[in-house]
Amino acid sequence: MKKLDLAIKSDKVFIDGRLIDCYIGVKDGIITAISKEKLEAEKFINAEGKMVLPGTVDPHVHIRAPGHDERETFESGSKDAALGGVTTIIEMPISVPPPHSPEIVERRMDVAEKEVVVDIAFFGAAGTDCLDDIIPCAKSGIVAFKTFLHEAPPGRKEEFIGLTAPNTGDQYELMEKVAQTGVMIGFHAENNDMINKNIARLRSEGKTSPIYHGRSRPPVAEIETTSKILLFAEKTGAKVEICHITTPEVVELVNEAKCKGVYAIAETCPHYLFLNEDVLNKVGVFAKCNPPLRSEEERQGMWEMVNDGSIDIIGSDHAPYTKEEKERGSEDIFTPPAGFPGLSTRLPLLFTAVKEGKIRLDKMVELICENPARVFGLYPKKGTIALGSDADFVIFDPDKKDVISKNKMFTKCRDSALVYDGWEVYGKPEKTIVRGNVVFDNGKITVSPGYGEIIKVYRS
Repeated sequence: MKKLDLAIKSDKVFIDGRLIDCYIGVKDGIITAISKEKLEAEKFINAEGKMVLPGTVDPHVHIRAPGHDERETFESGSKDAALGGVTTIIEMPISVPPPHSPEIVERRMDVAEKEVVVDIAFFGAAGTDCLDDIIPCAKSGIVAFKTFLHEAPPGRKEEFIGLTAPNTGDQYELMEKVAQTGVMIGFHAENNDMINKNIARLRSEGKTSPIYHGRSRPPVAEIETTSKILLFAEKTGAKVEICHITTPEVVELVNEAKCKGVYAIAETCPHYLFLNEDVLNKVGVFAKCNPPLRSEEERQGMWEMVNDGSIDIIGSDHAPYTKEEKERGSEDIFTPPAGFPGLSTRLPLLFTAVKEGKIRLDKMVELICENPARVFGLYPKKGTIALGSDADFVIFDPDKKDVISKNKMFTKCRDSALVYDGWEVYGKPEKTIVRGNVVFDNGKITVSPGYGEIIKVYRS
């Protein structure tokens, strides 16, 4: 047997749902040995006392390049991913232009290939204005489609070409077309008509402070639209993902659809588990996201859904905007864009919840490693520590308390990352390893831009 490139030793390696004491051997970027016996290698990492988890897979990331490099580039975003123990990014299709055709998908991949320091896969855009692109786009290596059920936000039309389906008739037609491809389609499920009416009413009443963001987008706007999408999925046979769910009632709808044989994936995000709407009174525009933060009761209810197995995946919904863009809403919460950075905080937040007994370790790994890889066709290459899998790992001291600091982030929009700034957490990565190479080591990126690989998924 050829000498291994890397060996890692820890008494806390997560394999098959539990922590074991073993050596891991890596050759040519692949896990080739898992052994109780000592392994010899060119490089050795002594991780005794440290936890070794599969590299995490983030299924909901907005880097947005090309088009708005002031918000994020593939280089800055992927470095922030490495900081957070993310070894595979699944990138959403907001860019200029959105990747609604094979040609645009390829151009976007070409840009990323030169910059990323972790591996990356891509969503394609699906919209009613570019229906003829859907079938060819499905063959371009994308892992899924994404659609917004609203018109492009004011001033952002170029970012949403081929990405929206604002009316019900077009939505059904779109899902019929996507169903022909067998590729899953993710939806931002909110009722645009209800929201626009609510915003107009609240503005007329002078209610434009941050707390009214959630009032303009109440749970019923999410519930109604999810119900419709799941009905259309049942009738068309489309595979669907309901993205960034905020309320237990929506999760229950997904569960009911699954019982009817609908292929439906339920995703939520850390901010719907760790934050409630009160944070809008503390950091204002910097806590604005869509769908909005909910009540404390709904936040607690979402934890119940996580722990009973109803949530399939947890994505960060990393959505960076500059401080200047966000502050345009200082007088009117309905003006600034919605979203905030989250790539580097998902693992520490969730592992802290493990330490506090809110969630089991195996459930966390399932939600941020294994299940995202399975759902998007990357498993077992990604998402697990097993023979033949990519040698992707995150290593940290499970007993070390640290602090989330926006100033240590790599995202270009760190100044907008206020919602968790100063939080004490466990599980901050010390080393992130992608295909056998350390890409992040105690605060520093250790590979050059372009080390990361583009992952393409093709279906017969």
